[in-house]
Amino acid sequence: MIPPPIPTHLLPTRTISPLPNGSAATASPSSPSMAARPRRLPSGLQSVTSTGDITSLRLITAAKTPYLPDGRFDLEAYDSLINMQIEGGAEGVIVGGTTGEGHLMSWDEHIMLIGHTVNCFGTRIKVIGNTGSNSTREAVHATEQGFAVGMHAALHINPYYGKTSIEGMISHFEAVLPMGPTIIYNVPSRSAQDIPPEVIMAISGYPNMAGVKECVGHERVKHYTGKGIAIWSGNDDECHDSRWKYGATGVISVASNLVPGLMHSLMYEGENASLNEKLLPLMKWLFCQPNPIALNTALAQLGVARPVFRLPYVPLPLEKRIEFAQIVEAIGRENFVGQKDVRILDDDDFVLISRY
Repeated sequence: MIPPPIPTHLLPTRTISPLPNGSAATASPSSPSMAARPRRLPSGLQSVTSTGDITSLRLITAAKTPYLPDGRFDLEAYDSLINMQIEGGAEGVIVGGTTGEGHLMSWDEHIMLIGHTVNCFGTRIKVIGNTGSNSTREAVHATEQGFAVGMHAALHINPYYGKTSIEGMISHFEAVLPMGPTIIYNVPSRSAQDIPPEVIMAISGYPNMAGVKECVGHERVKHYTGKGIAIWSGNDDECHDSRWKYGATGVISVASNLVPGLMHSLMYEGENASLNEKLLPLMKWLFCQPNPIALNTALAQLGVARPVFRLPYVPLPLEKRIEFAQIVEAIGRENFVGQKDVRILDDDDFVLISRY
């Protein structure tokens, strides 16, 4: 479904400058089909954020989206969480990504949350909207709307489920790259198709190509960094070594929802094997079931978010909730977000929502 028109109250108050003569940033088309397409941003809009503003970010949090008992967004809890990210040293936030359950949102909700985040926090943290889709048409339209409400950059996955050819992937990314700074997201475990290096190299010359969130592993990180491409590790348990041994720019992190200060230290203070070892049990626990199940459970136990799940996600079983409390004790409650003591919630404490 194509995103609806942008609500006027979400439009940014700042001016979005058009490109000179109405033309978009130039890049040599890598496919014959792209050569025939106009290099023009929709509505003549251009992001006011430079690609360099994005490639300098070391810690980007893939933010959780909290819910009210009726399934709507809990914006009070969301704002509190984003504030805690900023205070902990996160420099960027992914809105509506996998961790934020963008796939469970309508496009109306999605664009609203991006606009809300920009309006409330856009001067304090870079807002990166997940406007990717397996439909190029939807990705183009959502990205246009995301930049119109002020996001600083877009996150784009390759077309998943239906998949496509190498040439199709290149054309898909070329359709969205002219709009503003873009991070490509490679997560074959979810998309069922790897983005091979030849695709990234084909689009690397675009001025808006900020880099890649890479979940394949260290060797891929090393390959790209050797060619001057900015890489963010998409795996918390690998991010320390990716950063300090393989040249990654930083991490797009799930764990930083919980321990932003420690993740900031991990990305900024040089090799720290002891801190990495201390955090590994938490990082492993967060992915004991598909993300964001564990994170949602953890934030509820910490009292940062209500224990409300949009189905098909359900909380971790009791033994895993007990394990989380033990992990918090080992790392230190003072290092986690929120002010309340960690609780071991009962099954009846959780609310599961199927209609919202």
